[in-house]
Amino acid sequence: MSFEYIKNKFPTDDGFCMPAEFSKHSATVMIWPERPGSWCYKAKFAEKVFAEIIGKIAEFEKVFVLASDKKFAHAKACLEGVKNAEVLNINSDDAWARDTAPTFVVNNNGEIRAIDWQFNAWGGEYDGLYANWENDDKIPYELCKTLGVPLYDAHPFVLEGGSIHTDGEGTLITTEECLLSKGRNPKLTKAEIEEKLNKYLGINKTIWLPKGIYNDETNGHIDNICAFVAPAEVVLAWCDDENDPQYAISKACLDILENSTDNKGRKIKVHKLPVPKIPVTVTENDIKGYIFEDGEDTREVGERLAASYVNFYFCNGAVILPQFGGENAESDRVAAEILERVCKDRKIIPIYARDIIVGGGNIHCITQQIPFTDKGGEKLRYRRFR
Repeated sequence: MSFEYIKNKFPTDDGFCMPAEFSKHSATVMIWPERPGSWCYKAKFAEKVFAEIIGKIAEFEKVFVLASDKKFAHAKACLEGVKNAEVLNINSDDAWARDTAPTFVVNNNGEIRAIDWQFNAWGGEYDGLYANWENDDKIPYELCKTLGVPLYDAHPFVLEGGSIHTDGEGTLITTEECLLSKGRNPKLTKAEIEEKLNKYLGINKTIWLPKGIYNDETNGHIDNICAFVAPAEVVLAWCDDENDPQYAISKACLDILENSTDNKGRKIKVHKLPVPKIPVTVTENDIKGYIFEDGEDTREVGERLAASYVNFYFCNGAVILPQFGGENAESDRVAAEILERVCKDRKIIPIYARDIIVGGGNIHCITQQIPFTDKGGEKLRYRRFR
């Protein structure tokens, strides 16, 4: 396996498709936090929780951690005791690996390749969250060149990994709020977008939910509201309070899911996963810690953050689950209990993640899986540390 930048061709032309996140991995990709407009107090607290998550995932699979020129030595020092983590010197504009790292695809011959979507900071000039994202858009190329993984050029099609979930059997869920946003691919119709998903990922059935979590600044990424936990089985962020704006959103999603079938014609089983009972909001102390640059989306005291337990991450044998603590301690407990029932064969690992949600996302948003394959995946898994 060696690096090649493949233009004017689709992965499905070569027999590649996207597997489910809950399938076996060879590794996880993460990015060391740095951006002061995302991570309060120069990422002091974010670094601690990132390191904790890297350490937990590394107990189950390899972790590649991308760090900038400025933070490379620091990240290596912070992760020195984590035996299964490798720090790579690759620059970025922020730490959302789900959206800026490549999407990996596999074939029936045990080979792995990746897709280089166009990234435009969740909306580009229309409603993007920061003005300069050149380093982010280069991450797939730089990472795949380093790892020796062939990469398909999907530009100018804009897509973030957090906007899609697949069952690995030809079914994908997404939201209209995001994929039909004017800041993504405004010249494409819904049918044309579905055709792109088919050609790049091997998707034959797309289930469109109307919206994501209330006040999600990514234009409603699917990974915050609904996720596959098995073929024909999902968890859905739920709210029982009819006065909460999340109630109507979740109810509309439930109605669609319960009246949908997957690519194989199966009815979809829905597990309700309640959102934190007390909304998680930006505090005055948080605001004091941000340093925003020109053209960057800012925050306000009292702003509701898109906190959701659906933003967990599957790794081999475990679920890394965000927790919010304090007055949401009971909500935390209930979420862990539900996922223990739903994911019986995995260890549930709760992580206090408020220091991630203040950046605008959560655990799923900062991780990207590299699926296991007999050839490429094995090579990556046992890649020698640098």
